[in-house]
Amino acid sequence: MKIYIYGLICLISSSLVFNSPQAMTEPTSDHKQKTVLVFGDSLSAAYNIKIEQGWVSLLQDFLNQQNKPVKMINASISGETTHGGLERIQRQLELYKPDIVIIELGGNDGLRGLSLTATRENLTQMVNLSLKHSAKVLLAGIKIPPNYGRTYTTRFEQIYSDLAQIKQVELIPFLLEPVAKDLTLLQPDGIHPKAKAQPLIMELVSKHLIPML
Repeated sequence: MKIYIYGLICLISSSLVFNSPQAMTEPTSDHKQKTVLVFGDSLSAAYNIKIEQGWVSLLQDFLNQQNKPVKMINASISGETTHGGLERIQRQLELYKPDIVIIELGGNDGLRGLSLTATRENLTQMVNLSLKHSAKVLLAGIKIPPNYGRTYTTRFEQIYSDLAQIKQVELIPFLLEPVAKDLTLLQPDGIHPKAKAQPLIMELVSKHLIPML
């Protein structure tokens, strides 16, 4: 009888251990789907090409092939400035609750010769808002043609490196680095990449993004 009772106690104890919530194996964070919000302008909005040919869609396909549980949300708008981006980013952050935000804005500011101070402030506030929503930030830098003058172009490019250093966020120094010097990869306007250039941009972004996941 004593042996029977002892065995019953052991059986009950074992059952409690294996069914305890603390003892159950929780899924690791690596297996939880991450949401990446791409917040940019025409360079990320697949300008003048099919949306599935753009680097954002290609990156989603690549991550799927790598069995990485990531959902790409492309909230990019052609012609967007940092001012317009700042006005709408709060809503996007609340709506999608992204784990990572790729901020690719500023090019239209530079091409229009807008205030560098305003551009810097707008980008800074967008980074701050993203961080406030517990999202990591990948800042995509942009360069503008030299005909705007050395002082303006140099100060414009410096905005991204300075901001990345101050806020300690990941930086792509120049999003179009792999394609900018090859006119065969650019559309007739000499600014927007063709469809065949998109995989090169995707590869550059993925090298910075994947370690952040």
